[in-house]
Amino acid sequence: MELLKEIVPRLTRVAIFYNPATAPYHEIYLNPFKAAAASLGVVPIVAPVRDLAELETVMATQGREPNAGLIGMPDGFQARITRKSRRSWHVTGFRASIPTLAVARAGGLLGYSNHIGDNYRRATAYVDRILKGEKPSDLPVQFPVKFELVVNLKAAKALGLEVPPLLEQRADEVIE
Repeated sequence: MELLKEIVPRLTRVAIFYNPATAPYHEIYLNPFKAAAASLGVVPIVAPVRDLAELETVMATQGREPNAGLIGMPDGFQARITRKSRRSWHVTGFRASIPTLAVARAGGLLGYSNHIGDNYRRATAYVDRILKGEKPSDLPVQFPVKFELVVNLKAAKALGLEVPPLLEQRADEVIE
């Protein structure tokens, strides 16, 4: 949400969408989402969607509001909605940020996610320790430590947005 606010300083409301069937973990995202919104002076809207029709309704509602945005929770549902939602972003003119890199590469404005390759690389050390006899339950939980940012300048241009140069410089990948 902070990245979206950098591109749209007048952002006043943001909806986060997710499919409860494909994101049963959604609760762990909602409190931080609401806290981030409050700290940025943005109205948070929680939008569970079960299909493309419900997503279309959320997009139409957000699109009627000036300076509104949309954030997608990372789940399998996003792959199905990429083409449909990208078309709607351009029609309604609101801003969208999707926290998975593949969706940003397919037309979303921003993608910010943990580096999957780094996760796999670090997982090999766990496999090695287990194969050498350590119990998996004795190993500490690890969290992602490397993240990637993708900025899609094509999407920004289509939405009439200008990406701040510093944000563009921070990006690991810029789509022109």
